[in-house]
Amino acid sequence: MKSNSPENINLSLDEKKRSLSVVKIGGNVIENTSELDKFLVHFSKIKGPKILVHGGGKLATQLASKLGVESQLVNGRRITDGKSIDIITMVYGGLTNKTIVAKLQAKNCNAIGLSGADGNAIQAHKRPVKEIDYGFVGDIDGVNTAFVASLLQIGLTPVFCALSHDGQGQILNTNADTIASEIAIGMGDTFETTLYYCLEKKGVLLDIKDENSVVTHINSEKYKELLAQEIIADGMLPKLENCYHALHHNVHKVCLGDIEMIQEDAQLFTTITL
Repeated sequence: MKSNSPENINLSLDEKKRSLSVVKIGGNVIENTSELDKFLVHFSKIKGPKILVHGGGKLATQLASKLGVESQLVNGRRITDGKSIDIITMVYGGLTNKTIVAKLQAKNCNAIGLSGADGNAIQAHKRPVKEIDYGFVGDIDGVNTAFVASLLQIGLTPVFCALSHDGQGQILNTNADTIASEIAIGMGDTFETTLYYCLEKKGVLLDIKDENSVVTHINSEKYKELLAQEIIADGMLPKLENCYHALHHNVHKVCLGDIEMIQEDAQLFTTITL
């Protein structure tokens, strides 16, 4: 993915080596008020510059139902037609994003809520039609790293929802995991970036029935071993592929775990490296 280099930002050599945390949360956190509040307390205490990326959860589906708009899913992926993109924009970029920002302000974290259209932050194109027409779904072309870096430099914490834009006036529904990954990759030229994916589980588990059987470190060799043993399979497979894509493109490390993972003294989560 291309990115707009922050060459116009006068960062010192020391600043270029600063750590940046990019944290992604999903619907399981957003839909649970107490879990969201607990997460945001932890997030607000992360030292140094940080970025939050959130998905939409089931709120868009619930609002669509109330408005008489049928939600279509194929293999768990949403078909985003004209009516759906309007609802998704309202929920992701409005209600969900601004609720999170307001809660962070209450925790003395000066956040700014953003979609990919704001500041031309995330450029994308409409996904080409192959076997399935996903509608107004975006595949990312680039991240405006100069803009994001300028926000971090003045002490703001960007909070991105799962929306990008095509440069022609069209908002696009975009996978939040991918947005988090591409932001972390784009900022890797300026910062030592760590990408955190908050899950319902404590990390990659050796035994799905044992919540504490966490594989605490996975490198490339261990990854191949877990694949061969089919410990990494099904829904975890694309997430791990996404992790290694990030690691091969300038991200320092990727961490998987529940919301406790981002606490300073956390130990029981999965760290993924090359």
